[in-house]
Amino acid sequence: QVQLVESGGGSVQSGGSLRLSCAAPGYTYSSTCMGWFRQAPGKEREEVASLDRDGNTKYADSVKGRFTISQDNAKNTLYLQMNSLKPEDTAMYYCAAAPIRVRVYGGRYYCENYGAWGQGTQVTVSS
Repeated sequence: QVQLVESGGGSVQSGGSLRLSCAAPGYTYSSTCMGWFRQAPGKEREEVASLDRDGNTKYADSVKGRFTISQDNAKNTLYLQMNSLKPEDTAMYYCAAAPIRVRVYGGRYYCENYGAWGQGTQVTVSS
């Protein structure tokens, strides 16, 4: 059962931009964290960005300064704005919600083992 639906992927040239959207009915209000992950062929899935219920964000070092995660609760949608795209950003991108494991440290949430996933949207960046 698909609970989240991603859109916005596509093919762009290096340096271009894309905005991914994730329709997540109910999750933007109820989920402690929501995140974007990606998986390239032959590589392990990696967390790209996450956003907790207090608005704190976390980014992988490889995307800091280029990607921005945000959400619109009124639209039940999670976004990932991707600028200055590089060929190494090519991957299937997934959004995730409903973390099973949540830790609180220093006033911030750290979420793992997400329970709800979308089917993914492909991003291809050509040089």
